[in-house]
Amino acid sequence: MLTKFDNMRYFESIYNTHVDMVYRLCFSFMKNTADTEDAVQTTFLKFLSTDFKKINNEKAWLIVCASNVCRDMLRKKKNVSLNDIDEPSIPGIATDETLAAILNLPNKYKVSIYMYYYEGYSCKEISQYLCKPSSTIRGWLRKGRQLLKSQLGGDFDEE
Repeated sequence: MLTKFDNMRYFESIYNTHVDMVYRLCFSFMKNTADTEDAVQTTFLKFLSTDFKKINNEKAWLIVCASNVCRDMLRKKKNVSLNDIDEPSIPGIATDETLAAILNLPNKYKVSIYMYYYEGYSCKEISQYLCKPSSTIRGWLRKGRQLLKSQLGGDFDEE
């Protein structure tokens, strides 16, 4: 059984090994030192609060976590609501009509449709972000597109 001291030594070892890589990755997203340092700190705080035994590959975990932290920070910085988006990602449908339809979808469909079409996340990335299997995300996207098609009519890309 690991003691708190062993956990801290393990954390310190991981931190010293990967902090430069996490910093470079965060800087590539944030483009300034202050936000980069905040993102690095948040990433390692999340790592510290996880169960170390459940992480198979620390470097991969840190890369995914740091990327998600930076994306979240950038999204919050933008303060863009769904209503501020000018271009629809689904061709042939007016923005206001599409957004209204998306906002009326149940949360799981609304979030997956928004992340996929408006933010450009892949199914795999959405599944990591929402802690759901990729197959579940693909199902939500399929069902969300069906609901939008029934509400709006027209052709939707079944990717």
